[in-house]
Amino acid sequence: MSRYPHPIIAREGWPYITIAVAVALLVGAFGGFWWSLPFWLIALFVLQFFRDPPREIPQGEGLVLAPADGRVIVVGPATDPWAQRPALKISVFMNVFNVHSNRSPVDGRIEALQYVAGKFFNADLDKASEGNERNALQIRTDDGTLVTCVQVAGLVARRILCYVQVGDTLTRGQRFGFIRFGSRVDVYLPRDARPRVAVGEKVHATVTVLAELARADPAVRRPADDRALEPANE
Repeated sequence: MSRYPHPIIAREGWPYITIAVAVALLVGAFGGFWWSLPFWLIALFVLQFFRDPPREIPQGEGLVLAPADGRVIVVGPATDPWAQRPALKISVFMNVFNVHSNRSPVDGRIEALQYVAGKFFNADLDKASEGNERNALQIRTDDGTLVTCVQVAGLVARRILCYVQVGDTLTRGQRFGFIRFGSRVDVYLPRDARPRVAVGEKVHATVTVLAELARADPAVRRPADDRALEPANE
């Protein structure tokens, strides 16, 4: 099954592509082809940055899909700072050559959205998760599992775009946002989730399975997750 309601070249890039092509044409008209060549290369770079290809969605229960293209830089235990709970953290770093469209890792309803202004450290660094500009989505699956997906700006990225609101329902692979020019996405899962990727591995949004959620009865899992949303007493 594929999901693709968006242009192959993301709308977020149309103004940049138009400007880059217009500049290349103007330079070519007045200075000739060789003078315009660097500007055409810039236009091609901008074009490839904003590509947004269709993706096939893996089928199966409890699968957590990659929310972005890039390289896995973190897989391990952590504390989810948004839900105040022990978690499994998986982070994907996007360089300027990766697709920067962000897609939902799971099916579920958005319970909370929180944007935090911050700095613009290299998104490859650990401190970027806590210090950089970021936007967090808390997604509750049908069986009550809480998944936190965080868009994190990078060294060059100056704009995080998010198109969903609290109460919206997302399906796996559904496009929910975009980050411009280098960034990362952090995913916080229940501690008992089983990772399916390793540090250094290249992943593709929607296509790659990041982890598998432990199966649980909804009546049992929901109270535990609800308590996790309360502030820690420590």
